[in-house]
Amino acid sequence: MVISLQKGQRIDLTKGNASLNQIMVGLGWDPVGKSSGGGLLGGLFGGNKNANIDCDASVIMLQNDKFVNKNDLIYFGNLKSSCTSVRHSGDNLTGDGDGDDEQIMINLKSIPERYNKLVFVVNIYDAVNRKQDFGMIQNAYIRVVNDSSKQELVKFNLTDNYGDLTTLVTGEIYRHNGEWKFAAIGDGTRDRNLSEVVSKFQ
Repeated sequence: MVISLQKGQRIDLTKGNASLNQIMVGLGWDPVGKSSGGGLLGGLFGGNKNANIDCDASVIMLQNDKFVNKNDLIYFGNLKSSCTSVRHSGDNLTGDGDGDDEQIMINLKSIPERYNKLVFVVNIYDAVNRKQDFGMIQNAYIRVVNDSSKQELVKFNLTDNYGDLTTLVTGEIYRHNGEWKFAAIGDGTRDRNLSEVVSKFQ
């Protein structure tokens, strides 16, 4: 049975489930329905209401809660960690359609001991120039799936009002007493690009 988390909640992934190794972290979102006229939606979203919203999912690999090496950022421009334990499915340019928009494959037992945390981020590409923010996105979520059994272990629906925000820190997987846990974060920021997000961990 899948466990649905609320913002701030945490759950054990490997405690009591020592065989869990290969997981898939899925991130999904949908554009808010486009306005056909110049009504409320058009006024709120400005001139780019019909432009595709290109959200990008990324993983920041931390050592003692710090970002140390540029290769520890896994995103559309670097699809695989140097240790090969984290792999990105590639970029989805629109968010249209059902199911996960981007997926991250993780081999927990292959993550080197020096890493204690994986932070999952979704940001809007070129948000400032496109005048886009997460008020234009709905149905955002992060979920963790046992890739061997295809069983969904946990899901966190991001239901806060993220209007005017351009980046979401959706969740994190971290080590605690030799076990892996998942935390539902759901924090939005006004960071203009991924580099600004990463800088907060340096």
